[in-house]
Amino acid sequence: MTSYKHLFARALAAAPDRLHMAAHSHHLWPDASWLGQQAAWEDAARLADRKWDRVMGDIWPAAQKHVADELRLPDPSSVVFAGNTHDLLVRVASAMPRRPLRILTSDGEFHSFRRQVARWEEAGVVEVTRVAVENPSTVRAELVEALSVSSEEESAAFRQAQCERSFETRFLAAARTGDHDLIFVSQMMFGTGTPFAALEALADLARPDGPWVVIDGYHGFMAVETDLSAVSDRVFYTAGGYKYAMAGEGCAFLHCPPGFGPRPQITGWYAEFDDLSLPPGMVGYAPDAMRFMGATFDPSGLYRFVAVRDMLAREELTTAVTSTHVDDLRTRLVAGLADTPLARAKHVNAATHPVARFIALRSPDAATWQAQLAVENVTVDVRGDVLRIGLGLYHDARDIDRFVEIASNLKA
Repeated sequence: MTSYKHLFARALAAAPDRLHMAAHSHHLWPDASWLGQQAAWEDAARLADRKWDRVMGDIWPAAQKHVADELRLPDPSSVVFAGNTHDLLVRVASAMPRRPLRILTSDGEFHSFRRQVARWEEAGVVEVTRVAVENPSTVRAELVEALSVSSEEESAAFRQAQCERSFETRFLAAARTGDHDLIFVSQMMFGTGTPFAALEALADLARPDGPWVVIDGYHGFMAVETDLSAVSDRVFYTAGGYKYAMAGEGCAFLHCPPGFGPRPQITGWYAEFDDLSLPPGMVGYAPDAMRFMGATFDPSGLYRFVAVRDMLAREELTTAVTSTHVDDLRTRLVAGLADTPLARAKHVNAATHPVARFIALRSPDAATWQAQLAVENVTVDVRGDVLRIGLGLYHDARDIDRFVEIASNLKA
């Protein structure tokens, strides 16, 4: 099995005894990111005030092109960057005129969106409909099937009923009511690693005057192959460099469909645009994604992102190639766990497609297992009762075998 550890020599050498199995959470940085960070500092020292010509003239458009290439976007100028996705989501919400803003989302979204929406709900500026990612009736129906379904025809009917109760089906049914202004859902659920497979159906509902569709792609970007070419004119898509893009914090991005949200209320001076047709004193906006810009920012994350993407291109490490590497590791890991206490857990995302870069194991012992692994200098994480074990480019077969050996000694 191929190893790519040489691309991560600095990060691995910094903690040589650590077994970091949380690439889905904080992905280790490749050596290329160090070169990008150095370049950011050196440009600032060398160019001083003129560094922004370099940032906005070279680094920014290079980063836009990398995002557009990865997502198959027809126009790189539809991409805007910020320090984090929260900043971008607040600007998107501010561009919608209706108050209270009617939001449709799931109960499985990441903390920043979940918390912000809950606070807006408290303040009375939004009304929220939340669709459960996991349908409790499915569990009950599985038990009924096991006890009572005897014929092939009945089994087929049951599977059809299960399909009709899927998260995508329930979410689309809510979206099609027309009762919402903003529809927000993750491409891959961060807690369970399950995908949302109905993006095109959601895109068909989107209109510039509402509803708007926002896809949180943080667990999808550079983790699964993503082609937005057919829906890029109708959906927003946001993600960043902290996870599978391997570039760290500070380089979140938003793809903005043309004509959606021309005048965000939350706006910084970088979004300014001199339009001579505007009445005197009216605030102008850029016509492309720059309309969602904020103010002065730290560009070092963009330097790291461009450096990492350039390195991946030189190494011919596409998302597809990396996914194949991770898939092989996942197969080895799942097979090895069969003889450990972790085999008692339910593998939540075992049959999902596309596949997340982590396996999700549900058990009441999840937090206990995480704590025991931490004692052995093994990094994993827990979301509720789900233990998440993440895999990345910096892992190889030796890491999997070491993890299985340690996991075999876990106690409930």
